[in-house]
Amino acid sequence: MFSAARPTHWEPTNVRRPDSGEAFTPDNAWTFVAELLEGGVDVETITLDKPLGRTGYVIICDGWSGEKIYIKLQLVSGKVVGRSFHVSTEWGPR
Repeated sequence: MFSAARPTHWEPTNVRRPDSGEAFTPDNAWTFVAELLEGGVDVETITLDKPLGRTGYVIICDGWSGEKIYIKLQLVSGKVVGRSFHVSTEWGPR
């Protein structure tokens, strides 16, 4: 959930599934993330600005029709929290 201390951009319903072009649902977005992780996707470790100094985990993967999906996760009290799930504006089609 969004807060000033832990801002989020979690919008799976605005992201098209790479396999069908249909929008993700909140539930199948989490299934997609789990499948990526279980499949050995590259995960970048970053230092977050909010909360300052905490660790975040970033996945950039192929989306629909040349788009890239940006996913950012954080571990909070032993649970995975979704921080970002949206079409990447930086790594998308040119």
